[in-house]
Amino acid sequence: MKKTMLVTLMVMMTMCIHAQNATQARRVLDKTAAIVGNPGGASANFKISGSKMGAANGSIYIKGNRFHARTGQAMVWYNGKTQWSYLKSTNEVNVSTPTEAQRMRMNPYTFITMYKSGYALGMTTKGANYQVHMTAQNKQRAVQEVYLTINKGTYKPSVIKMRERNKWITITLSGFQTKNLPNSMFFFKSGDFPSAEIIDLR
Repeated sequence: MKKTMLVTLMVMMTMCIHAQNATQARRVLDKTAAIVGNPGGASANFKISGSKMGAANGSIYIKGNRFHARTGQAMVWYNGKTQWSYLKSTNEVNVSTPTEAQRMRMNPYTFITMYKSGYALGMTTKGANYQVHMTAQNKQRAVQEVYLTINKGTYKPSVIKMRERNKWITITLSGFQTKNLPNSMFFFKSGDFPSAEIIDLR
């Protein structure tokens, strides 16, 4: 009887600690989302790398769920529904409706809304940073795991590591600044690329 009660108590304590940890992780992400989600928008530099995709670096501009990213090889605009991807090497613009995983590859700040539902949260502390772990509760979700390294003092993310199926992608962020960006920045303007071929993939 005593053994059963002890086991039950240990299970309850473990569940309580896990719940507290998840609550703390959510609070950290809430603070990060408030900074990253500046109403006027924000910008940052990024470097993205993965085992099957090589590496690229560039800059990104975000406002709500919209973004505009630039690298040496491409430019991407997303207005919250439609994405335009311009490839310099082919002078083509692909028009698409991106998946969650595709949006996160181009906009690492997508996590500021993802964590609010469908993910179990955990957190550890490493030096001057929090490391938040997001695990998808639905195995069919494209992004199964996310690790976020967030500065304790500024609540700005510096590294985002995500797993899509069995592939890991790492995004390193720097130079985050709040901005006042115009909405027009997140739409492709065909007049700026008069010779580009438009390919509608929707």
